[in-house]
Amino acid sequence: MAKICSENSLPARSRLSTSTPDEELAVIENGDSRSRSPSLSERTLSHRDSFTGPGAMARLSYFFYMLWNWTNHRANPETQRHDSFLERFRGPDLKDITSRGSNAQSLGPNDTIHNRKKEIWIMDPAADLYYRWLSIIAVPVFYNLMMIVTRSCFNELQDTYTKLWIVLDYSADAIYYMDTFVRSRTGYLEQGLLVKDSKKLRDKYKTTSQFKYDMVSMIPTDLLFLKFGFNNPEFRFNRLCKISRLFEFFERTETRTSFPNMFRISNLVLYILVIIHWNACMFFAISKTIGFGTDTWVYPNISHPEHGRLARKYIYSLYWSTLTLTTIGETPPPVRDVEFLFVISDFLTGVLIFASIVGNVGAMISNMNASRAEFQAKIDSIKQYMQFRKVTKDLEARVIKWFDYLWTEKKTCDEKEVLKNLPDKLKAEIAINVHLDTLKKVRIFQDCEAGLLIELVLKLQPQVFSPGDYICKKGDIGREMYIIKEGKLAVVADDGVTQFVVLSDGAYFGEISILGIKGSKAGNRRTANIRSVGYSDLFALSKDDLMESLTEYPDAKKALEEKGKAILMKDNLIDEAIANAGADPKDLEEKIVKLQTNLDVMQTKFAKLMAEVTSSQTRMKQRVTEMENKVKSVTPEDLSEVVADKDKKVQ
Repeated sequence: MAKICSENSLPARSRLSTSTPDEELAVIENGDSRSRSPSLSERTLSHRDSFTGPGAMARLSYFFYMLWNWTNHRANPETQRHDSFLERFRGPDLKDITSRGSNAQSLGPNDTIHNRKKEIWIMDPAADLYYRWLSIIAVPVFYNLMMIVTRSCFNELQDTYTKLWIVLDYSADAIYYMDTFVRSRTGYLEQGLLVKDSKKLRDKYKTTSQFKYDMVSMIPTDLLFLKFGFNNPEFRFNRLCKISRLFEFFERTETRTSFPNMFRISNLVLYILVIIHWNACMFFAISKTIGFGTDTWVYPNISHPEHGRLARKYIYSLYWSTLTLTTIGETPPPVRDVEFLFVISDFLTGVLIFASIVGNVGAMISNMNASRAEFQAKIDSIKQYMQFRKVTKDLEARVIKWFDYLWTEKKTCDEKEVLKNLPDKLKAEIAINVHLDTLKKVRIFQDCEAGLLIELVLKLQPQVFSPGDYICKKGDIGREMYIIKEGKLAVVADDGVTQFVVLSDGAYFGEISILGIKGSKAGNRRTANIRSVGYSDLFALSKDDLMESLTEYPDAKKALEEKGKAILMKDNLIDEAIANAGADPKDLEEKIVKLQTNLDVMQTKFAKLMAEVTSSQTRMKQRVTEMENKVKSVTPEDLSEVVADKDKKVQ
């Protein structure tokens, strides 16, 4: 068996040595059958018994070499290979340009090289690493939020696990100090670029309010343990000043999660539990101060075995806190003034908690069902209209099935409404990424310029057709061209049954009737009957939008016209004499009409300008007349007074 494995391993190694590094990494990570060498898992299984016998050291060293390559690839993954279709649209990626790089332009070559050697580590707040660090720092912050108050009130918990608390406390302090360093190296944007100057970052951090809280949280109040003992965790309450990091982690998670409403509900429940927990600890602390069992309101006497257990102490306090804050149960009435004040504050807090629960949960549920409620409202209005107009049952059933298909396939989203706040560039890029597979199959998009691609993609209108619906019929006036995103369309005869050809994803049609090809016998009429076989998703592009886009891209327009001419010539629907003639008189007439329209617009604007000039001249004349009247009314005495005033100022 060892001999067979060793014989098989030699050609495997020789084949691997001739393959490229990309193929080796693909074999190691994916076990791709298209690569020339076997996968790592297969090789490991076949060589499990090959690490002994002749050549064992070579095979073992080769195994570690491959393992090192795999680890290195995992630690430094290669840049994802971009799609050529997207690269042509998006252009080359920007290199990492920072404020330091922009400042380096004014320095000499030697200075730039010297600065590169001094490159420091910077935390980019927009990177995934920053979010991972937030998830790390959130753990000790939440630990301090929950356990410091618990250990301060329940002394038995602190006394029993003192060593554990010391380890956890100082581990949390170590992460706190690391977080302060990370904050001092967290970059920020200046003129749209990430600042990487350590001095600027430190100065910026010192100006923030969080710097003061971080400093307070790092005060070594633990030194008081040397005087009062380790069982006084209340000296560590200053660690709660880091709580803003926990809130920041929640905010980042809410923006990243795919279930924001569920996360908001969970977050709200967590806040309520924390408030109830703190209130339970305060109740137990007040009971301890007043004296256990001294009245009916405080915690019962701990001398009783059942009430002396740590678990019973906390559960009883938590139960009392839950009943009081939620106001859904009866608790013993307070007796002392301090007890009354505490219960009053609890009732007020409970009212706020109840209001926040009702408001937030109601809003979240409404947001979760907003799309369904809006969609259902549309269906209800359509049903009422069809019943009022007495539409046939067959047509009504088809309409309802069409709506059901939209909801089942999640096609009810209005893309334009969702993306309306984005710039056109990002809208087009999202549309291309979403519909990339469809657009790749469309031949007119494969060689078109990026600018035309942006214009066309932004003007595509999604449409859904039911089984048996006619997209167009022969002789109809063509106002749109269509691109098939998903589904099957059949070109049928006039009887609607005989199928000539079936069109599938990526096919497009209807451009002949909207291009206005010269010499076409059909004119702007449809030349075929096209019917949906099942449910079909199409993109529609109107004639006006297409012509507007092709105006600045004559090459694409010419390619479409040539394709249309070829189809018309094949079906003998083009007059070659007219097609090969000069300019079409209709085109000339359209151009003349456009020129006349533009001339009328210019005349209107010129008339407005002349009216404005005339009114401004009239106002100027009035002002000049007023000035002349004022000058005529001036007497010689007034002039002498003015001269005297000037002489005084000169002296």
